[in-house]
Amino acid sequence: MSQRSAVPARRGMMGGGGPMGMLGPVERPKNARATLGRLLSYLAPHRWALLLVLVAALASTVFSILTPKILGNMTTLLFQGELRHLRGLAAGGVDFTQIGRLLAWLIFLYVFSAAFSWLMQYVMAGVAQRSIYTIRQAVMEKLGRLPVNFFDTHPHGEILSRFVNDFDNISTTLQQSLTQAVTAGVTFLGVVVMMLTISPLMTLVVAATLPLSFLVTRAIATRSQGYFRSRQARLGDLNGHVEEMYTGHVVVKAFGHERRAIDTFEEINSQLYDSTWRAQFVTGIIMPAMNAIGNLGYVLVSVIGGVLVTQGALQIGDILAFIQYARQFSQPITQLSSISNVIQSALASAERVFEVLDEPEEPVGLEAEPPARVEGDVAFQDVSFSYQPERPLIQHLSIHVKAGQKVAVVGPTGAGKTTLVNLLMRFYDVEAGTITVDGVDLATLNRARLRRQFGMVLQDTWLFNGTIRANIAYGREGATDQEVEAAAQAAHADHFIRTLPLGYDTELNEEASNISQGQRQLLTIARAFVADPPILILDEATSSVDTRTEIAIQRAMLSLMRGRTSFVIAHRLSTIRDADLILVMQHGQVVEQGRHAELLASGGLYAELYRSQFSVPGPMPEVEPA
Repeated sequence: MSQRSAVPARRGMMGGGGPMGMLGPVERPKNARATLGRLLSYLAPHRWALLLVLVAALASTVFSILTPKILGNMTTLLFQGELRHLRGLAAGGVDFTQIGRLLAWLIFLYVFSAAFSWLMQYVMAGVAQRSIYTIRQAVMEKLGRLPVNFFDTHPHGEILSRFVNDFDNISTTLQQSLTQAVTAGVTFLGVVVMMLTISPLMTLVVAATLPLSFLVTRAIATRSQGYFRSRQARLGDLNGHVEEMYTGHVVVKAFGHERRAIDTFEEINSQLYDSTWRAQFVTGIIMPAMNAIGNLGYVLVSVIGGVLVTQGALQIGDILAFIQYARQFSQPITQLSSISNVIQSALASAERVFEVLDEPEEPVGLEAEPPARVEGDVAFQDVSFSYQPERPLIQHLSIHVKAGQKVAVVGPTGAGKTTLVNLLMRFYDVEAGTITVDGVDLATLNRARLRRQFGMVLQDTWLFNGTIRANIAYGREGATDQEVEAAAQAAHADHFIRTLPLGYDTELNEEASNISQGQRQLLTIARAFVADPPILILDEATSSVDTRTEIAIQRAMLSLMRGRTSFVIAHRLSTIRDADLILVMQHGQVVEQGRHAELLASGGLYAELYRSQFSVPGPMPEVEPA
């Protein structure tokens, strides 16, 4: 399954699943206590707001708990008044004055309970969102300080999942589940107290049904776990299949696999239907079972209560109030069970977020500021580097590139060409040796300022959602519209931009798929033009354009590279014949270096690569000196 499909699948795990959706699989944290403490530290600055939330929750819950008792008292007054009236007592009749007072109290409690409930939700929403804002800002700043190695070793979909799904999970839990936990706990304690004040015997009868409820819930939950896991697996398969079929619909149509794609979809969809139906059916049993157990408790309460009323130990209104409390008795327990799973899931999400915050950052020492503009003299002196200690890549590499030279780096896949650029940009630091620019060791320079001395055009284009003008201006902060258009003209992108309906103000979509691959490459080249850096890095920059456009870009590149140090990583050797120096790399070493004609004449690796590209048999052809 692709990375993109992993996000919807993960989002599916947060879903319901019938009335007891919390019975689905729950991701649990590895260290819940430490994660909870760290998460609460972000709530600490809002302690007074949280105290207000607690007070409002207590007031709202207490007010709502008192209402059944008042309703019971009103029922008792009505019953006793009617009873006296039927008996013909002189003082008979209903005391409407007393009932009016109770009714006023009832309205007061309902209104204030609703008001405190609204206040609790309003304040808690602000606390939760401010806390999430702080954590999200910390993670965003952290991502900017992480080394490139982090992004190379973590799938982008996984990082996005932590930044989007996990934050949503934490936010929802902080905003809703914490207040629900407080109200559920207070409700349970309050209901038990009120039930005990009415009748300890009937309270014991209701409490006796709890073990049976737990046993039923546990049995159903155990049975449903397998179905929920199967549902999530099939949901992930379905998301992955749909994404692949729609993103690769051209290939599907070209090879005539529409029927096979539909058959695969129907098979997965059928499995998903079966798993979902079974999961929903099994979890759907829980409410009828709980209702049956609850009704058993109501029957016992009614019988025992009726006996107590006839004996004068209870009033009729107390029975009515107790039945309402009995209905509320099991709700907080079920709610706390659900909230427990939600909080566990949120702590797991928080743990994943904190893992990002705990990642080691790029080392920052007393780094010097590089000059405003360097000359571009670059030297690698006995440099060694490996991505993995057990697999050395570059060993004892030494090269010298003079300022203003155009240097081409060629070699087979995995030779270390891109690694050379990564070290030069300080995306990675060397393990041994030094790299200098204008005689200054790069390890002593500020990374961000150093990278402003470089302009990069990569084979894989990167454009963000925004206008074409903004994408080109991304190369240099403060670039004017005139500079942007001049850069586009130099990159031979101006013509196609002006043919678009909105020209430079055309909005690119999320993947810039509303323009061609070649046009995207032209825009990244224009971005390098507007940056006007002293050192250029071109990684197969013309690989995605047609031959005619490539020739025009090569001419523009010659103008751009004049007076600048340029590193050109090339696979098509026809594009580097005019290079001042060609470095031929193999297994992390420069095995040959020289100009095009010299390397062809030597008959080494470069000549072999050249011959394989142009299918030149036999002796090497004569080549005019560049």
